[in-house]
Amino acid sequence: MSISVALLFGGRSGEHGISCVTAGGILRAIDRDRFTPIPIGITPSGRLVSVTDDPDHWVIRDGRAPEVPEDGEEVLLPTVAKTAGKPSQLRVIRGGRVEHLADVDVFLPLLHGPYGEDGTIQGLFDLLDLPYVGSGVLASAVCMDKDFTKRVLADAGIAVADGCVVRQEDWCTDEGRAEIRARVAELQAPLFVKPSRAGSSLGVSRIEDLDGLEEALRSAFEVDPKVLVEAGVNGREVECGVLRTSRRHPVRSTQPGEVAIGDDLEFYDFESKYFGKGTVRIDVPASISEERAAQVRDIAERAFVALDLETLARVDVFVTDSGVIVNEINTMPGFTPFSMFPVLWENMGITYRELITELIDSALAKPLGVH
Repeated sequence: MSISVALLFGGRSGEHGISCVTAGGILRAIDRDRFTPIPIGITPSGRLVSVTDDPDHWVIRDGRAPEVPEDGEEVLLPTVAKTAGKPSQLRVIRGGRVEHLADVDVFLPLLHGPYGEDGTIQGLFDLLDLPYVGSGVLASAVCMDKDFTKRVLADAGIAVADGCVVRQEDWCTDEGRAEIRARVAELQAPLFVKPSRAGSSLGVSRIEDLDGLEEALRSAFEVDPKVLVEAGVNGREVECGVLRTSRRHPVRSTQPGEVAIGDDLEFYDFESKYFGKGTVRIDVPASISEERAAQVRDIAERAFVALDLETLARVDVFVTDSGVIVNEINTMPGFTPFSMFPVLWENMGITYRELITELIDSALAKPLGVH
């Protein structure tokens, strides 16, 4: 019997379109002999709607990312906890009437950023005893907030970049601005100014000195009122995929990969990641020594455990002359066939389709509730 998988994508964050593209990749590659995908889009305003399962609909076209339409038929999630081992009943409002949509065995949230990757949707799943792919509430929330990610990692003895937190309300006063400027002045330039709770490099700026701070903060505050200012790290940024399908199983990691950017880019920003801006090359595996690669994998696995992550994550680090520094961690990394996370596992011998299957199987095997 086919297993019904509800794909949730879109959402209220600035990464709405990228989430839709991720869903398109999954819809194209999922093993339909084993699984029946039930696509559920979350509109920019937060409505859950029934959408097409045609993967060609969810692709970047003419330089524009797809979007979940606001006028779709509204989907109703279960309102009471389901009986363990039995499908959850999804309903849809159709023609003014509530009708049955599908029985769902497991949920696959493909949401990037706030209101999806940050523990909010995970909390809803836990409340309703719905099995789902990925980390739980606390781990998702901690990894969404780069400030708290760094605190946990530092406590575990894992190196992170120097930096400070800037809150929008503090920047609004003369006294606050003076204090913030003094703290930032102690950091090694160049500086990276980034929203604390966002991904895909949204709102991120690279500045050389304090003269660029105000404009960089203004850009970051448009995404998040809590911002990190971090010292630039003289090293190469490489990425490592991590999997653990069960707490009973060992953590597995990939050979690191590297995104090499050309001289026409200051850093790997949103437009270069998704819309072809600048010169970008993905090298898998990264051209670093075996010793450094082993160190990257060890630190990625240690970070995964320290943050109590489940199922999957992508750990981004800087490789420097003196060691490895963790940059950030994604609990639901980009998941198109050409995204770094699937490409890393393809290099390890696990195809895109097999990877999707492994993630779904892990969620089905995971106990419900606190575990």
